[in-house]
Amino acid sequence: MKIAVLGSINLDLVASGAPLPRAGETVSGACLDRHPGGKGANQAFAAARLGGDVALFGRTGADGMADESLSLLRSLGADLRGVVADPDLATGVALIAVSPEGENQITVCSGANAAVIPPPLIGADALICQLEIPVATVAAAFDAFAGFAVANLAPAVPVPEALLARADLLVVNEPEAAFYGQALLRSPGLVAITLGARGAELWKMGRKIAEASPPSVAVVDTTGAGDVFVAALTVALVDGMTPQAALDFACAAGALATTRAGAQPSAPSRAEVNAVLEDRR
Repeated sequence: MKIAVLGSINLDLVASGAPLPRAGETVSGACLDRHPGGKGANQAFAAARLGGDVALFGRTGADGMADESLSLLRSLGADLRGVVADPDLATGVALIAVSPEGENQITVCSGANAAVIPPPLIGADALICQLEIPVATVAAAFDAFAGFAVANLAPAVPVPEALLARADLLVVNEPEAAFYGQALLRSPGLVAITLGARGAELWKMGRKIAEASPPSVAVVDTTGAGDVFVAALTVALVDGMTPQAALDFACAAGALATTRAGAQPSAPSRAEVNAVLEDRR
């Protein structure tokens, strides 16, 4: 199963342990960590942890943060030949605040991600894209790709109707689903809506075909859980699971990702997800 991921690559700077600040407020007492991140890299790493043969396509700066942002993917042996080091732009950075309850606030500095262009995607069974890179790049990649095309419509920005029509799977959370509204119902592909602690639903042509609840876990950090869900759902569907089984698998994977800190370090292995599912039977 060859999965191509076209998307953002960031270095996450995470301040955790203090209450989330309100507008104009300064809070103290946080601890600082640095983790590889970016929705593209996160989803690539999660897919690789779940058994996918993953190739990442994207852009970093030609700077010290680039190596750090790709370190975990490199340790898994992911194919990074499609990652370009841009000499003129900085590696993307995400500034993340995580509360003691595990909720987060995120500000993204796109850097080189804003210059990602469509690559050749020869031989891939599935393509996963998100919207932290130019929408035109995602649309062009979808037009040229013949396999199973997945769009995680995050962050929510206007996209061409043709992109929605081409996608075999769209993934959104509740605010994103509200942003796209009726356009999701017109998509001929599958639409997954994540509902946080309530789980997720899978829709097709305006009809709900599956729903799943996550296992009960002790939440540490919700950062990256949505990216793990996207990767897990894609891996499961491409592997031939039924929509219901795939949604159960993705909800379990996403829940496990909240039990550890960091977007990529929290991604579970396939064995961990299968063990949770077995316990729930």
